[in-house]
Amino acid sequence: MTADTSAARRALFDHIAPFVAWLLLMELLPRTAWAYALRGTLCLGLLLWCRPWRHYPRPNPRHMPLALALGALVCLVWILPELPFWQNWPAFEQFYRQYGILPPWSMAALPVESPYAPAAAGWLLTLMRLLGSALVIAVIEEFFWRGFLYRWLVERDFLRVDPARYLPWAFWLTVLLFGLEHDRWLVGMAAGAAYGWLYLRTRDLWAPILAHVCTNLLLGLYVLGAGAWQFW
Repeated sequence: MTADTSAARRALFDHIAPFVAWLLLMELLPRTAWAYALRGTLCLGLLLWCRPWRHYPRPNPRHMPLALALGALVCLVWILPELPFWQNWPAFEQFYRQYGILPPWSMAALPVESPYAPAAAGWLLTLMRLLGSALVIAVIEEFFWRGFLYRWLVERDFLRVDPARYLPWAFWLTVLLFGLEHDRWLVGMAAGAAYGWLYLRTRDLWAPILAHVCTNLLLGLYVLGAGAWQFW
């Protein structure tokens, strides 16, 4: 095995392993607050060990305002279809709740109560849920979806792909898969398109990472402030 082959395989592992570990633990562990805390801790440790950011230049501070603004906008888009305002338009509310939250072919059901509410979990585990969403899985997802998968679909030697290169079928396939990873698949696709556009626009993976962190943090704060536990 040449040094280049070894480095390429390690880059693949660095981008994929934390995401796969998150999905596996999500299936293997129960849906409880302590299990989420364990998942977040283990995946954070794996992320820190893999260090996928070493394959990228340092963040460009000039991209921070756009990333933060886009992250806030995605958060708004995420919660907007489920605001009480839509009770005045029951047809839309029913359509979105029936088809927009889970894919029509899904046999799963959203939980009635959240195990992450402080009354059920305690504030420590609730805050670990918030930090895991904002600082662990948001980062892991961006290194996988934007850093790896989109560019790998463009070219197998993905680290050589110019981040500004737009290949429509690869971009929109990544958007679709990213959306289907989430319960709210329609707004998930909107989020994936926004983060993907930001990466193409800035050529800086840290920009969609920051945007995603901002989205998840604001969403978590909204959940805590409004008691909108359905988002968790």
